[in-house]
Amino acid sequence: MGTLGRAIYTVGNWIRGTGQALDRVGSLLQGSHRLEEHLSRHRTLMSVFDKSPLVDKDAFVAPSASVIGDVQIGKGSSIWYGCVLRGDVNNISVGSGTNIQDNSLVHVAKTNLAGKELPTTIGDNVTIGHSAVIHGCTVEDEAFVGMGATLLDGVVVEKHAMVAAGSLVRENTRIPSGEVWGGNPAKFMRKLTDEEMAYISKSAENYINLAHIHAAENSKSFEEIEVERALRKKYARKDEDYDSMLGIVRETPAELILPDNVLPEKTTTRVPTTHY
Repeated sequence: MGTLGRAIYTVGNWIRGTGQALDRVGSLLQGSHRLEEHLSRHRTLMSVFDKSPLVDKDAFVAPSASVIGDVQIGKGSSIWYGCVLRGDVNNISVGSGTNIQDNSLVHVAKTNLAGKELPTTIGDNVTIGHSAVIHGCTVEDEAFVGMGATLLDGVVVEKHAMVAAGSLVRENTRIPSGEVWGGNPAKFMRKLTDEEMAYISKSAENYINLAHIHAAENSKSFEEIEVERALRKKYARKDEDYDSMLGIVRETPAELILPDNVLPEKTTTRVPTTHY
């Protein structure tokens, strides 16, 4: 974000803050006759200690996620529903094309016992599975962290390394490239296969495409949602075999057709993922 962009962003914050202040003043003037509107105080992007999140315009942050403080998110990355990225006592950096899946937590540590600062750095095209905990550590490009895994302070997951689901990786552990670690505490299990290496890259690519669909859905107006609901109801009872027998051809509206890159391919090479 350039100087002009920062200035516009700051002015926008002032305007929004002024609106909230005016609402509070109006409520005071109305006294006991005012109508209390109980609205959620959740903010997807929130400043703290004069630090504000910097999110690339092509990144997707789900409405129920919380990105707080000194956090940078790169192009094409996606932060999914229920995630919390809290950059308060240190900074969080998320590269490009990375996905942090639902209910995951990313936090930092100011320093460890030796006085070393512990921000959290997540590289490009990384996949972090649902409900993972990433705390004060480094996950390099094209690494994979399985669902429910916990990475403690000072951990380094090298490029093309994999942490199995449910693992606990102890402080200051380094997981070398091309290896799978798992268990509690996590230990070396085996080397990654070529297919699994390819799966890591494919997983990141799939989530980039999927994020586009969710971003588009979340940006729809109420009127657009109602129109689509009516269309889905109209086409819900479509029976292609019956239509073919009668010689009827029905065209599905373009709004209900997903792009090819998010639909399962008819012939795919099965990649073993049962371990994670």
